[in-house]
Amino acid sequence: MAYSPAFNPLYRQIRGLILRSLESGEWRPGDIIPSESELALRFGVSQGTIRKAIDEMAVENLLVRRQGKGTFVASHNDPNAFFHFLRLAANEGKLPPHENVPIECERAAAGQNVAKILALEVGAPVYIVRRVMRFGNAPVVFDEIYLSSVIFPDLTLDILKTEHRSLYTLFESRYGVCMIRANERLYAVSADSLSAKHLEVNEGVPLLLVERVSYTYGDRPVEWRRGFYSTRDYHYYNELG
Repeated sequence: MAYSPAFNPLYRQIRGLILRSLESGEWRPGDIIPSESELALRFGVSQGTIRKAIDEMAVENLLVRRQGKGTFVASHNDPNAFFHFLRLAANEGKLPPHENVPIECERAAAGQNVAKILALEVGAPVYIVRRVMRFGNAPVVFDEIYLSSVIFPDLTLDILKTEHRSLYTLFESRYGVCMIRANERLYAVSADSLSAKHLEVNEGVPLLLVERVSYTYGDRPVEWRRGFYSTRDYHYYNELG
């Protein structure tokens, strides 16, 4: 058979159908999905094809296999999901207990940059969330987060303050929005007055800026986050391969 750029292996087609069910909410984060035999019957393919599709989705952290229990939709409510999006490690020892401290949640109009990144119209309503992530007693990350107020219509500082789980868990449980992947860019910057204040460092000290765009199903951008990292006792860690 001659190669065709449009050719899509059968297991990839099945992956697309399973992903469509996740996107539609048929199976929500934390739900168990049907067995391989049930999915094979549903889609009219072999269990081997189903298994290959699920294996790929498990590698992508869309699904989670649990020995003896079945396959579940990945959820940020799972404690093991914490470091899927946070690549932070202590210079010595393990990370101490952490807490997120919301500071602001204000409405604004999307400028050109925010509108382009989040696929919005210029002037569309957005929320700007600012918070500090503390490890032990020390502020380590100052986040400035941009979100579409259409997707998160009633978000307030009070809601953020009463949510003691991760921000992505709040998105899942309250708004039905599941973050499935992100792109990050890293920059070396100097602390400005705002980041210096919240990280309790002097202006001008070196910081790591991590800019992240997070996506939900359908490759829809949902969040633009600018995280300023104090790297005195911590570093960015990513395992490749």
